[in-house]
Amino acid sequence: MGFSPTAARSGLMSCHACHLLSPIPPLSSEGEAICPRCGATLHLRKPNSISRTWALLIAAYILYIPANLLPVMTVISFGKGEADTILSGVKELIHAGMMPIALLVFFASITVPVLKLLALTYLLLSVQYKSQWRPRERTKLYRMTEVVGRWSMIDIFMISILIALVKLDAVATIEPGPGAISFAAVVILTMFAAMSFDPRLIWDSIEEKT
Repeated sequence: MGFSPTAARSGLMSCHACHLLSPIPPLSSEGEAICPRCGATLHLRKPNSISRTWALLIAAYILYIPANLLPVMTVISFGKGEADTILSGVKELIHAGMMPIALLVFFASITVPVLKLLALTYLLLSVQYKSQWRPRERTKLYRMTEVVGRWSMIDIFMISILIALVKLDAVATIEPGPGAISFAAVVILTMFAAMSFDPRLIWDSIEEKT
């Protein structure tokens, strides 16, 4: 596999803020390289990318447990409340004959978060162990993880809409449960983890070898 010259090898550096590609400037009095256009601090790679991504990912793994075990919402009708977790909610939707919505909730609440956690874990391990296996496919995997992960917030949006709609009716109300907060935290943490991961690290070990 042939590789084109990289910006770093050519003595260039890209600004994370304004994306200006400029020659690596001399260090300031504080020992930092400063972007000549916007004044942001320049880095060849995102600082502490691996450790920060691991921290966010582990927190997401921990919160994913209560997100699935605790109720995401409670339906209160005539003074009686019935709490539902994500899986029990999916079962209720199937029993009510709403299979497409049940599949959508299952995909957004179970499939997407799990795949995103596993994909980020795999990318981190492959970078840490300096894997040289299929870097192009791993880069595509990272892009897919970033894009698809945002759709896992569908569940939270659905709960919010349900709460707003049902509160218009005095017969029943829906209240969000602690599981919804944990689930939202998992989605946000995985989004930040994906943002913290620097995909250029995938190519660094290959460039070191060439």
